[in-house]
Amino acid sequence: MSNQPKQLHLNAFLMEAGHHEASWRLPESNPRADFDLDHWIRLARLAESAKFDSLFLADGPALLGTGEFRPPGQLEPLTLLTALSQATSRIGLIATVSSTYNEPYNLARRLASVDHVSGGRAGWNIVTSAGADEAANFGLETRPDHAQRYARADEFLRIAKALWDSWETGAVVADKSAGRYADPARIHRLDHRGEYFSVAGPLNVERPPQGHPLLVQAGSSEDGKDFAARHAEAIFTAHQTYERAAAFYADIKARAKAAGRDTEKVIVLPGIVPYIGGTEAEARALARRFDELRVPAYGLRQLAAVFETEPDVFELDEPLPASILARPKLEGSQSRSDLILELAVRENLTVRQIISRLGGGRGHFEFVGTPEQVADAITVWFAGGAADGFNIMAPALPSGLEAFIEHVLPILRSKGLFREEYEGRTLREHYGLVVPPNSFR
Repeated sequence: MSNQPKQLHLNAFLMEAGHHEASWRLPESNPRADFDLDHWIRLARLAESAKFDSLFLADGPALLGTGEFRPPGQLEPLTLLTALSQATSRIGLIATVSSTYNEPYNLARRLASVDHVSGGRAGWNIVTSAGADEAANFGLETRPDHAQRYARADEFLRIAKALWDSWETGAVVADKSAGRYADPARIHRLDHRGEYFSVAGPLNVERPPQGHPLLVQAGSSEDGKDFAARHAEAIFTAHQTYERAAAFYADIKARAKAAGRDTEKVIVLPGIVPYIGGTEAEARALARRFDELRVPAYGLRQLAAVFETEPDVFELDEPLPASILARPKLEGSQSRSDLILELAVRENLTVRQIISRLGGGRGHFEFVGTPEQVADAITVWFAGGAADGFNIMAPALPSGLEAFIEHVLPILRSKGLFREEYEGRTLREHYGLVVPPNSFR
């Protein structure tokens, strides 16, 4: 790596026709982008041409809503990343995969395989799957509680790391003359017996090129932050204000330090949804264009899902009901519900205004302005200790990502804040991270 000043890490968070819930309705949008491989390849190549560190695919093992108001399906992300790995050569490839509804051996094998076929560009966003509908798809009458999901995830990840390490460097000798392919002494069983899993090992895939795929985490609950401090190398997070982002940043770095980790190697990436216009008026008009295409019934259903209730408890032109403001105990996304409550109270919003504010980024930081204003906002958060970089969440794709690359990136580059060219070939190299040592060595 060079000795240049610290630079931003940028991740292109890709979502079908865009992050805004009404993006598929734009005249220029492809409403079938979700299953159009050419669409995904175009986005991946676009992000790679701009030298983004990585691209990211969200996922969950259940239908998104009812399908009435927004495309509800999605391609399985590791399958899609495998295809994208053959259409790109440098950009990192991160997928969300649930630890709650997978087994360590199978998932460690799939992730190691993606890392091999991509030449060391795979990343895993570790989630614990909060939805009751997800649990029902796996034969469970109720979802595991919040603490149990994180305890299971902790054991799951420790096993996955050991499986990736089960082949030492040099285990394969491929000695044709002697007829000896591998050194069995360098291929290790785990014989793990734990609270949630029993796994013999070793993995039947050689150690990944990166040692371990890049480990990402996106939960901001207390359990989530403790898990991230122990394990995560990149953290995806959602904040509406600089103050909240800076507080989270300081907290997660302190927890990582207490866990004995180098805080510079724990990379915090809030999301930003930029509406970019040549003037402020143009940017505001763009944001209104999206907002006018929203279907309020969809927003109500999404809000009700977060708070684990029914849509009819809300009145569109009234504040949140007292039962919601009382912060009931939730088994789902605790951090996202807290974010929505804080937004509603801070700005004294009605339900109609809340679902409007959530329509573009589900609670992530939405910014409406000129390229210079977007670049300045990113710089303030980065320089002020609120972020190590950002998830760029274009409200429409590909147009929003194109606008960011064409108009905002040159400003960030002129400030010396983002690379002109890739220096490394692996995702870990893009993020300034080393290959972890093998635990069996």
